[in-house]
Amino acid sequence: MESQSQSVDIFDSSLNLEETHYKEGYDEGYTDGLVAGKEDAKQVGLKSGFEIGEELGFYRGCIFLWNSAMKVAPAHFSTRIQNSIKQMEDLIDRYPLLDPEDESIQVIMDSLRLKFRVIRAGLGVKLEYDGYPKPREMEF
Repeated sequence: MESQSQSVDIFDSSLNLEETHYKEGYDEGYTDGLVAGKEDAKQVGLKSGFEIGEELGFYRGCIFLWNSAMKVAPAHFSTRIQNSIKQMEDLIDRYPLLDPEDESIQVIMDSLRLKFRVIRAGLGVKLEYDGYPKPREMEF
């Protein structure tokens, strides 16, 4: 009886060979895909984070320059422009740098870009942020 049992087991494993290889291949591909996906996501995250940081840094630099200029020649900055600069500074301070999943990120960036355009127009300067995204690519 043992020989019949062993021969049945041999045929069972042969019949399941295709299914076994399919499952092993799927599992291996799934694992490899997770590793590759995490690396791709990391690269995209680094690039996006750099671009946002660069833009925030540009706006922070403009605010620093405008605040310095206001100390030298306050008469050249209307109350409206001064308030807009302060509001822009507050928006940058509120930006959630350590929480990239915060839902307010896009609202804050849109508000910053708008304030920048308002201040730029109010001062009559042709200053543009030439980083990411390019101003001409943004929707107005």
